[in-house]
Amino acid sequence: MNSAVNKRFEMMVWLILLMALSGIKPLQAADKVWVATIHGAVSPASADYFVRTLQRAENEQISLLVLKLDTPGGLDASMRQIIKAILASKVPVATYVAPSGSRAASAGTYILYASHIAAMAPATNVGSSTPVTMRPAGMPQQQEDEEQSSQQSSMEKKLINDAVAYIRGLAELRGRNADWAEETVREAVSLSATDALEQGVTDFIATDLNNLLEQLDGHTVTLDAGVVLQLANTEVTEIETGWRYDLLSC
Repeated sequence: MNSAVNKRFEMMVWLILLMALSGIKPLQAADKVWVATIHGAVSPASADYFVRTLQRAENEQISLLVLKLDTPGGLDASMRQIIKAILASKVPVATYVAPSGSRAASAGTYILYASHIAAMAPATNVGSSTPVTMRPAGMPQQQEDEEQSSQQSSMEKKLINDAVAYIRGLAELRGRNADWAEETVREAVSLSATDALEQGVTDFIATDLNNLLEQLDGHTVTLDAGVVLQLANTEVTEIETGWRYDLLSC
């Protein structure tokens, strides 16, 4: 009797040691997935909502945070706030461009590249990420052409080069297509969901959230250590924006 108990104990010890040495471990809260939604421009309100949601997800040891995204772009500062939170996150973030007909343009492309998992629904698109500059309010086009064309050209080059370096860094971090990332900044090109998957811009095409979670079950995500997602029996919670979002949107 004691011999059988000792053998079982030894097997458990060896199993724990093997998991520790492999650097891959399942998440403890493997049955909870949260879904945050950004629909519209990336703004201070949406950045605040996402960052707060991600912080709560970390505190509650959520398995996965899905960012459901449909955006034409938005503010650079808000985009970078979201990306910084994703890069520092202890919870995997899957950005999912959905539903069909949605897009991850401009700032949305950077967010997609920064995420641990990048997915798109059919009939969605990604790209057109060239920084946009605007002339001062009230300045006629002709005056701008005469007085500021050289200065604006120099500024545009700086903005574009900075954006290229930023998105290439994200691409290299996540193992995604860095050359296309640069092209979408310099040439404002876009890709369909199918082409994005084929060209190594994204990781998955999913018809809906359930289909995405099915594909992600058993998928390994790189954080500080490898994390194996366990999503077979998942409790999905949609996180509302709340009053704070409404206040910041005013």
